Amino acid sequence: MSEFLHKTIQEVADNFDNIRVPLSSKQREKIKKVYPYYGAQSVIDYVDDFLFDGEYILVAEDGENLRSQNNNVCNLVNGKFWVNNHAHIIRAKDGFNTKYLCYYLNLIDFKPFITGSAQPKLTKDNLNAIPLKIHNESEQNKIAKVLSDLDAKIELNNINAELEAMAKLIYDYWFVQFDFSDENGKPYKSSGGKMVYNEELKREIPEGWNVDSFSNWIANDKSGDWGKESEQGNYVNKVSCIRGADLNGLNGKGKVKSPTRYVLEKNSHKLLEIGDFIIEISGGSPVQSTGRMSFITEETLERFDNPLICSNFCKAVTLKDEKSIYNFAYEWNRLYDAGVLFGWEGKTSGIKNLLFDSFVTNHKVVLPSKESMEIFYNKVKPIHAKIQKNLQQNQKLAELRDWLLPMLMNGQVRVN
Repeated sequence: MSEFLHKTIQEVADNFDNIRVPLSSKQREKIKKVYPYYGAQSVIDYVDDFLFDGEYILVAEDGENLRSQNNNVCNLVNGKFWVNNHAHIIRAKDGFNTKYLCYYLNLIDFKPFITGSAQPKLTKDNLNAIPLKIHNESEQNKIAKVLSDLDAKIELNNINAELEAMAKLIYDYWFVQFDFSDENGKPYKSSGGKMVYNEELKREIPEGWNVDSFSNWIANDKSGDWGKESEQGNYVNKVSCIRGADLNGLNGKGKVKSPTRYVLEKNSHKLLEIGDFIIEISGGSPVQSTGRMSFITEETLERFDNPLICSNFCKAVTLKDEKSIYNFAYEWNRLYDAGVLFGWEGKTSGIKNLLFDSFVTNHKVVLPSKESMEIFYNKVKPIHAKIQKNLQQNQKLAELRDWLLPMLMNGQVRVN
């Protein structure tokens, strides 16, 4: 087994903090969006120039994630980009591997090195002084190759954004612009299809379509459950609990870290089924409304070892017609993205709550013909099946990488 080297970050990496330049939102709003502009954790905008070109590690300088480490503190960045003053920027010196260093740093506990109680901060001096126990260059290169090959495979699977954009484009074209295919295969509205003015929406909709509220799409709803942390008494049903914080990951935008809980057997009717929607009813922020949503498909359930249930801060709903699932999803998200749900929030003890019953009962939406929804369902279902299959495969690859990572780093496993 190779001997480990005892170093500090300052000894193995060059620091480029002096090159960073923060740009205000006002400075960025009128420039071309070409190169990524990074903040503490990720890309926050795009700008028309770059400060760096190559492979670097961005280490968060401030933010709650330094304490919680719910997400990686360090991110490997490659190519041309700009960085503000909320991320340290380092690169391995000759004789050391930048990728290896990034994987290594994401394993350490940063709490002993941060200052500040309200706003955690990692100073440059504290970052430089972090002690490391690392492999020699040859072993670093081998380990970095194994781990980065797994990440490359995960990245190769990340065509989901394109698949989702394709499905959304079809929805917008058919159900917002009303250019679904008519009986001659031509775009309905653009080809002179008859439109009828609707007094409730104050706009025209295709003849034969109606206006309704979401409540008339919904068959029933299920309240959330939190259960117990461990099996005890009648709390025997083991489940994965989906919280509002897990919805983005469920949709493929980040990780799903749903906790394992134990719920009462009599509450098994709350378990999520294919076709169910999970809607966040409490949470949000000043710039993010409540009402984030995800829905369950057969492929979604295959991503988990346990049955699913939603937490008390979410609500699950089941639709009357399974063929309307994608219309409901895309219309709901369209309204959410437009900020409509901000107008349907109340506040209790400082927490924002979605006035769900009021919104689904009173907000009017276009109800397309059953035939058009069924055609859309058949066209979009395989797209979403592919998205969920990709997420499932990526999840397995990420689990393998995360299982190997600490053992490779501590020498328990070697690369031959």
